[in-house]
Amino acid sequence: MNKAIIQFVISLFLGFGLGYLVFGVMMGDSDKPEAAQTTTVETEETETAEEAKEETPQQAASVDENNILNTKGCLGCHAVESLGLQGGATGPDLSKAFENVEGKHGKSINEFLKEPTSAVMSSVIDGNPLTDEERQQVLDLLQQASEK
Repeated sequence: MNKAIIQFVISLFLGFGLGYLVFGVMMGDSDKPEAAQTTTVETEETETAEEAKEETPQQAASVDENNILNTKGCLGCHAVESLGLQGGATGPDLSKAFENVEGKHGKSINEFLKEPTSAVMSSVIDGNPLTDEERQQVLDLLQQASEK
């Protein structure tokens, strides 16, 4: 009986320890993205006043939490560093996607967003398709990102 209790207690500690390791350390804490955003803001603050004035309206529009990349869940896997949009690290940064998708996937980004050639994005887009208006909003943001 005592042996069973000891094994249970050891298993319990191992389970909680592995859970903490996987979800707390490897998956990242919710505080880390905020720290990354703070770093981005600090970097932007070091720009000259003229550069900040020129970029502020564009960044305000793209960093808005209601932007299409956030509302459609793109930032769950992707970041767009050139716009200061922090996101997941699973997918590639989309800062240069407007220019690079055709070379990588053999079709324009507009066509890729309609019918992706990658297996992962095919399942994502099929499960949550973009309307023509949403696709245009994504294209506008990604074009803006590539110009920075």
